[in-house]
Amino acid sequence: MAGVSPYGRFTHAVVRGIPESFGQEGGAAPAAVDLAKAQRQLGVLTGALRQKVGLQVLEVPADPRLPESWRLEDLAVVQGDTALVTRPFRQQRRGEAEAVRQVLSELKLRVVEVTDEGATLDGSDVLFTGREFFVGISSHTNHKGAEAVADTFRDFAVSTVPVYGETHLKSFCTMGGPDTLVIGSSEGARKALKTMGQLTDHHYEILSVPDDDAANCVFVRGPARTGFLLHRPAEEHPQSAAAFQKLTDCTLLPTACSEAAKLGGGLSSFCLLINRKPEL
Repeated sequence: MAGVSPYGRFTHAVVRGIPESFGQEGGAAPAAVDLAKAQRQLGVLTGALRQKVGLQVLEVPADPRLPESWRLEDLAVVQGDTALVTRPFRQQRRGEAEAVRQVLSELKLRVVEVTDEGATLDGSDVLFTGREFFVGISSHTNHKGAEAVADTFRDFAVSTVPVYGETHLKSFCTMGGPDTLVIGSSEGARKALKTMGQLTDHHYEILSVPDDDAANCVFVRGPARTGFLLHRPAEEHPQSAAAFQKLTDCTLLPTACSEAAKLGGGLSSFCLLINRKPEL
């Protein structure tokens, strides 16, 4: 489509610090996570995006009042110069959006809000392939949330995919490069992939990995236009890490995510990727 950049090309990444309340989600007892290790892992990911990929990284300060606010991906869906601020299923998370809204406005994006009070939408359920959107209908995102995506990004087809259990669509399916879907091997992942195949007219290459968690990866091109893939390392998912060696058209960046994974997060959870065109 006219005006659409090659898939994965970005100029900026927005991340948010991990707060001292990490693991205390929803007022529950703290999960068995290592806060310092989680913060180090976020630092490594941030450093890779800045130093290896070459993105400008904007860091939103951590807020201990918002234990889940490090999950930036859930709070906005960004494509081109438009950002849709979502409406997370968990009501206590909706206060996280203000800081994100401010950063998106400072980047001079067109910011759109989900206004239907009956809609729920987590960004982790929204997969953009460069050609179309797939929106997972899950315990976090409903059909009205998917309609908000379709209403906002009208230049693209938007299809819905049932997601089983408590996960998000991108918990087991992301893009490993232009036209390449990385998919886990669970029954739920296989069902989702079958549905996606029935809903699209485009042929995607498929990279299957043994572990659903490992299917959550981040493909990104920086200013040099080289493709990089951040994926889970061999120490965390040895069999899946080996599968990524099949992707020869990008530079592999093994990136640890063990602590966030204990809370259901993935590598893509940590960042919002944005492509800002130079101002004339």
